[in-house]
Amino acid sequence: MKTVELMVRATCGSCERVAGQIAPVVKRHDARLVLVDVDGDEDLAAEYGDRVPVVVIDGDEFACWEVDNDDLEAELSN
Repeated sequence: MKTVELMVRATCGSCERVAGQIAPVVKRHDARLVLVDVDGDEDLAAEYGDRVPVVVIDGDEFACWEVDNDDLEAELSN
């Protein structure tokens, strides 16, 4: 099972939008979606800064700010 992490901030409207956008795609592929608040971890806050939302699949950064659902589908199909 693949793990899709979405790096977010509580105050990020785009983060909420992207989470809603990708959730059905992740579910279709029986992957696990985990929302990670970067402000809860000093290292993550430093790494991702203002680049949230960031999609990370099995530890590899996949997309930043905007996500193409077709590209996500293809990646999760591999």
